[in-house]
Amino acid sequence: MNLPNFLTILRILLVPVFVILLLYGNRWGALFTFVAAGVTDALDGLLARLCNQRSRLGTYLDPIADKILLATAFVSLAAIREMPIWLVVIVIARDVIILLGFLILVLASYQVEASPTITSKATTVAQVLSVSLVLFNRLLPLPCWLLQFSFWSVAALTSLSGLQYIYLGTKILEEGD
Repeated sequence: MNLPNFLTILRILLVPVFVILLLYGNRWGALFTFVAAGVTDALDGLLARLCNQRSRLGTYLDPIADKILLATAFVSLAAIREMPIWLVVIVIARDVIILLGFLILVLASYQVEASPTITSKATTVAQVLSVSLVLFNRLLPLPCWLLQFSFWSVAALTSLSGLQYIYLGTKILEEGD
């Protein structure tokens, strides 16, 4: 197993640690664990490129690890009433749409390359920052406008990214006919 894939698996393993710390009220621990998981996301891709260690496993596992981490964080924070439910619905709906679209393409026997768009990368960054701000807010209260700005930015980028993937998926299906 190469280092980028190890970091991706580590990110997945940090998810239950994050949830346990969050639900037991250890905000510093939850914040540290979430940020550490976010750092592994940045590092695994960077190392894969710089060290020429890209792999088929990493290509599929990295976005799955991102979705597990972020979906769990959004749902957990909504469960303790610190993340708006409407935002969680947008984030989860986009991920479900992407997953269903991917499955449709695979079932239709299309060769699908799991490569993120720039909008998708920006969405992930915005989601990580938003979760981090919510976690940090309990430790040191932040201005309300900052949290609201982060929520609306996540909603806009997540929606835009979802629409972009719908467009790309339908374009692949239409060109194949």
